[in-house]
Amino acid sequence: MRTVIQRVSHASVTIGGNVKSAIGNGLLLLLGVEEQDTSEDVAWLVKKVAALRIFDDENGVMNLSVTDVQGEVLVVSQFTLFASYKKGNRPSWLRAARHEISIPLYNEFCERLSAAISRDVATGEFGADMKVELLNDGPVTIVMDTKNKE
Repeated sequence: MRTVIQRVSHASVTIGGNVKSAIGNGLLLLLGVEEQDTSEDVAWLVKKVAALRIFDDENGVMNLSVTDVQGEVLVVSQFTLFASYKKGNRPSWLRAARHEISIPLYNEFCERLSAAISRDVATGEFGADMKVELLNDGPVTIVMDTKNKE
């Protein structure tokens, strides 16, 4: 499981010209699921994301989590995070999980993260053509992969 975490002032997902979800100050997560991912990957990633201290404290030091600042979270499915670009110039997504694996794990991730931060998590729509808009704050962008925990 791989995620790109962006600290944002605001972010939204638009599908077919309609805004599905929008958040203010918080985190935008692009989440990719691969075939070998399990609930253990979900649990590890939720714990790391919920506790990640990338918001400024009163001294301007990144020392607070999204929970500490009562920030919002938007999670968008992103199978292209597992692009393979080793052969030629057209990426393949063979490592990305099939829908029967990725949809339940994506939903589990959103539910567990919501419980961990004690607030609803906004989402995109799995498999939809989404327009994601954001204002990256900092900019702060972090990539996490459950297969690279060190």
